[in-house]
Amino acid sequence: MLNINSTIDWDVKSFLRWWLRELSFLIPENIRHSVFDEQGFIIVSTSQDNLILHFSYRGQSELLATLEHNKQGIAHYKTLLDKDTRLPKAKVILRLNAAQAVYTTLSLPVAVKGNQQQVVGYELDKYTPFKAEQVYFAIRQLPESEPGQIAVQVIISPKEHLDSLYYEAKTLGMVPLFADFATLPNQLDDSRGRYNLLPEAFRQKVAKTPQIIYGGLVTALLILLLTSLILPLWMESETIAQLQERVDSIEKEAKKIKKTQAEVSAFAEQTQKLIDHKTALPPMVEMLNELSTLIKDDTSLDYAQYADGHLQILGESPAASGLISVLESSELFANARFVSPVTQDNVSKLERFQITVDVTKRENHGNNLQK
Repeated sequence: MLNINSTIDWDVKSFLRWWLRELSFLIPENIRHSVFDEQGFIIVSTSQDNLILHFSYRGQSELLATLEHNKQGIAHYKTLLDKDTRLPKAKVILRLNAAQAVYTTLSLPVAVKGNQQQVVGYELDKYTPFKAEQVYFAIRQLPESEPGQIAVQVIISPKEHLDSLYYEAKTLGMVPLFADFATLPNQLDDSRGRYNLLPEAFRQKVAKTPQIIYGGLVTALLILLLTSLILPLWMESETIAQLQERVDSIEKEAKKIKKTQAEVSAFAEQTQKLIDHKTALPPMVEMLNELSTLIKDDTSLDYAQYADGHLQILGESPAASGLISVLESSELFANARFVSPVTQDNVSKLERFQITVDVTKRENHGNNLQK
């Protein structure tokens, strides 16, 4: 699970080295070679009683020669230098074999990061069967480790093995750039994470001037590249800002128009509701006229009440039960029903009734009103 509270290890120097290396392909190859002396590597190793020389350039390796530890071997190497123009400028690497070096992997507290070399040197006899004064050792940090720990590889070579190989190379006139272990070789074309078994006294003094010139060229190229990228973006951002101001102004006016439209729609909706409510039922005059037409002269009404679409009538009739069908025969009335039992008046001998009927809107009522 991703821990968002973890600290990001931001190595600015490593980032800049990577960025400059990625931009270096833009520099013409002949200029890059002349400025930075990019001429490959001579890898020196041993096999029994011989020195083995390989030439490595851009990931391709070839066997140069197998030299004896004598004057004939020195003469052979000088002949190679005279014939092969690549060799005088090539960097020299000492590579120890499995009989000359070993390595082990350790897990150290993250608090010692940056001082791993010193910490391991103090306790080398704890981690290995060697004491610090007996060997040369180097530290290479691994990318993966447990939380709170850093994983490192400790590469160790007894001093007599590396001293012997170093002085044999010096006899040939070689000045080694670094020494590594064949089982854990350095990436020759990438200095990141590179370790060096050579002690400080044996290390080659690298000239700073070519690197400064190279860095200056790459920096100038970087500035030009950034300018070519940023300037169009800045001009586009200015244009976008102006367009955004116009859009904001138009949106402001559009909001006012939408608000007015909403108010008009709400007013129209309320008006329509009033019209619908008014025309939902027939006018009272029409309803009373219809009622007087339906009720015969032998029937009298003592009381009539209209509310919420319901008409209630109270009166007397010779045959009250017949009024239900009479009322429902009209398009204006529906669902006629007695709301109380029919009784007979003792004096008039007529049936006394109380009827409720629903008042509906006649289909041609609107047309009749228009006429």
